[in-house]
Amino acid sequence: MSEMISIDTIDGSGSFHAYVARPEGTPKAAVIVIQEIFGVNPGIRQKCDDWAAKGYLSLAPDLFWRLEPGIQLDADVPEQFQQALELMGKFNQDAGIRDIEATIRAARAQLGEGGKVGVVGFCLGGRLAFMTATRTDSDASVGYYGVGIDNLLGEKHGISRPVLLHIPQADHFVSPEAQAAMHDGLDDHPRVTLFDYAGEDHGFADTFGKRRSDEAAKLADARTAEFFVKNLG
Repeated sequence: MSEMISIDTIDGSGSFHAYVARPEGTPKAAVIVIQEIFGVNPGIRQKCDDWAAKGYLSLAPDLFWRLEPGIQLDADVPEQFQQALELMGKFNQDAGIRDIEATIRAARAQLGEGGKVGVVGFCLGGRLAFMTATRTDSDASVGYYGVGIDNLLGEKHGISRPVLLHIPQADHFVSPEAQAAMHDGLDDHPRVTLFDYAGEDHGFADTFGKRRSDEAAKLADARTAEFFVKNLG
C-alpha cells in the first residue's frame, strides 16, 4: 500500500510531502529512500515499493520542495537532465539533511519504540546518505555513486553506525582521484564498507532507463539488502 503523507520540518518553518510504501503486516524496520536530482520520480517510488515488499516501511521525502514541489524528471531526457542539474545547484544540502532527519523521526514514530531506520540514497542522495550518517542517528546508511564524498571526509568522525558505499569505477561525475581519496579516508574506518564496480558508470543502479546496468545493479542491491538485514533486522 502506498500514499503521500505530510511531514513537518524540524524548525516548524513548513512541511513537505513524502511518498510512503507500507509492507503487509508489521514492518520490521524502515528504509528512507533519498532521491537523485530528478525528484521523487517513478524510479524512486519503485525503490520504496521494493523495500516495502521486503517487509520495510519505506519513505521518500520530496527534498526539492522549497524549489519545485513535486518535481519529477527523467534522466534520459536531455532537457530534464539539465533542469535537474540546475535544481541541484540551487539546493540547500544542509536543509535537506534536516528534512531527512525529520523523515527519520516520522518513520520512528510510525514504527514505535525501538524501531530502526536506515537510509539509502542515489547520486545526490548518495552524498546526502553519507551526510546523514555523519550528522543524524540513522541506524544504517547506504550511498550509491555519491558525488563529492571526498570533500566530506572531514566529517567521518561523526559516523557511529554502519555505512555502505557503492562506487562505480567509471563514474564520469566522480574522478579516479576522488575515488582514491574515498578509499584512503574510509577503508580503515571500522563502520564503513566500500564496494567498487569495475567498468560501471554513474546511475548504474537506476530503476529504469538507459543508465541501468542490470548485473551490477542486482549485485549492489543484494549487498544493500544483506546490509539492512544485518543492521536493521
